[in-house]
Amino acid sequence: MGGTNMPAAVLTMDEIINAICLHMAERKGVRVQEVQVELSWEEDTGYTAEVWVQGRSQFLVESNMIEAILRYLHSEYGIRAYRENVRLELEDEITAVVNT
Repeated sequence: MGGTNMPAAVLTMDEIINAICLHMAERKGVRVQEVQVELSWEEDTGYTAEVWVQGRSQFLVESNMIEAILRYLHSEYGIRAYRENVRLELEDEITAVVNT
């Protein structure tokens, strides 16, 4: 039986942002509302997230973003995924495709 494997989940850009907000809030010991995230993709840097916490900005690279996504998948959906199961994609917006 051939056929394509359907992904276990596809996270929208909003969900990726939520995942990073939750992750950073936990790491920094602040409320989720105090975290702002902006996602971007550029030829030379790939996927990055700029995160502002209490007025300070920092950049996360793709592996940090995926770490946040993995935790979010587990806490929100009960999906245990591994780094190699998650692929970021860019069409109209950045999404995360999860194959388990």
